[in-house]
Amino acid sequence: MSRAVDGSKRKNHRKKILKQAKGYWGRRHSNYKTAKDAVTKGLFYAYRDRKDRKGNFRRLWIIRINAACRAEGLSYSRLISGLDKAGITINRKALASLAVEDAGAFKAVVAQAKTALGA
Repeated sequence: MSRAVDGSKRKNHRKKILKQAKGYWGRRHSNYKTAKDAVTKGLFYAYRDRKDRKGNFRRLWIIRINAACRAEGLSYSRLISGLDKAGITINRKALASLAVEDAGAFKAVVAQAKTALGA
């Protein structure tokens, strides 16, 4: 019994990897051995960065909220503390969009946080 070296399963598997490596630079798109490594690494980065994206957005929202509330004479941490004391539960995504799109509503939220802080 001999070992299969050019069977359809093997060919299909290689074709699948090379199809995923389409558009890669140099040998990475045409040479199976390098394409396999490149695709594996690419898939790893894609998986990892889908998780990282959530943290990146949270960071962006906090930066936007901080910039907007400093214009109102309050730091980010004091704002969050004030909102907590006032019993206002609003997520950072919504708060950041308020700060960017609706300055009047954001000022009202900041005012409520300030009164809860007693400042």
